[in-house]
Amino acid sequence: MAVSYGRRRRRWVGRLLLLVIVAVVGGAGYLGYTTFTANFGNPSCRATALGQSVTFSPEQSANAATITAVALRRGLPARAATIANATAIQESKLRNIRFGDRDSVGLFQQRPSQGWGTVAQILDPVYASNKFYDALIKIDGYQSMEITKVAQLVQRSGSPLAYADHEQEGRILASALAGHSPEGFGCRLDSATVSTPAVTLAAHLTAELGIPATVEGTKVRAKGLSTKEAWATGSWAVAHAEADGITSVTVGDRTWSRARGADAWLWHAATQQDAQNAVTITTL
Repeated sequence: MAVSYGRRRRRWVGRLLLLVIVAVVGGAGYLGYTTFTANFGNPSCRATALGQSVTFSPEQSANAATITAVALRRGLPARAATIANATAIQESKLRNIRFGDRDSVGLFQQRPSQGWGTVAQILDPVYASNKFYDALIKIDGYQSMEITKVAQLVQRSGSPLAYADHEQEGRILASALAGHSPEGFGCRLDSATVSTPAVTLAAHLTAELGIPATVEGTKVRAKGLSTKEAWATGSWAVAHAEADGITSVTVGDRTWSRARGADAWLWHAATQQDAQNAVTITTL
């Protein structure tokens, strides 16, 4: 009996020791994984809306923010920004490229030979977006039309069915960047290495969104006509944070802070609360 009891005791001790080892190794592995994901991999931005998320590079996100901002400034419906973003994803992967089929260039692969403008004009995202919307709004019933049909009428693409593959991505981007989904846009970024003067950033913001902005040192302040407009402004700023050296963005009582970890995809309680339609952008 004593021998049997001793064996059982050693067996339970061995099992307990094994569990402790597994827990320690597992904990170390999880810590290593979270450290890796926080400090390695490319910087990225995430848009969340409609219960789904999509992830793009900072460059792609800045272009999507500009496309959406132009639609907002023109007073176009969210559907217009959805179509434009989905089209740009298909045509250029939301990159302002200097090459394409024949003489196509830019976000929408517009062709100078087809009357879209000069190469220099088309490579300006604001100009290219406006030209896309100029063509879009001429299509009767575009808001209720299938994206494959409406995008084809604008683009005259050789692969019209491909636009539908990106409709949901375009919808999520448009919702988050247009302010329909508060706190729906965040970016994981390395420490800022560039610094756009606050006065230049304010002018950039006003040029794209049409919202007046003031400058106080390294801070740009703006007020939306509504909370939705404020969130559109804040999301625009986060999307341009990589290129402009933006370190934090506050909308009302919520703040996004530049960081490398996955937490930077999220917004948190602001240390200093402001009106719900107020936006503060801080640069390096």
